[in-house]
Amino acid sequence: MKKDKIIFWTATTIIALFEGVMPALTSQTELAKEGIRHLGYPEYFGNALVVFKVLGVLALIIPQVPRRIKEWAYAGFAFDFIFATISHGAVDGINGQTFFPLVVFGILAVSYIYYHKLNPNKI
Repeated sequence: MKKDKIIFWTATTIIALFEGVMPALTSQTELAKEGIRHLGYPEYFGNALVVFKVLGVLALIIPQVPRRIKEWAYAGFAFDFIFATISHGAVDGINGQTFFPLVVFGILAVSYIYYHKLNPNKI
C-alpha cells in the first residue's frame, strides 16, 4: 500500500507541476502566447486552457474532491494531451515535440491507475 501511494503521489505531482504550476506561471509570457498562435488557436483559448488546467490539478490533488469530479479532471487532461499531440503533428509534422504530450499522458495514466488502486470502492 505504501508503494502504491508513493507511485500515485509521484505521478500526480508530476502532472500537477506540468499542467498546473508551470502553465499558471508562464501563460502570460510571449513564448507561451506565440506557442498558442503557432498552433492556430486564438490567445483567449490559451487563457481558458490555463484556468481549466489549474482547476483540474486542484481536483486531482485535493483528497476531499468527489470521485466523479476527479474522473472528469482525468478525462479533461487525457483529451488535452491527445489533442495537443494532434495539433503539434498537424502543424509541425511528426517530431519529438509531437509525442511529448503522450509521455505526459502515460504519467497521467499511472496516476489514474494508482488512484483507483488506492480508492477501489469509493463513489
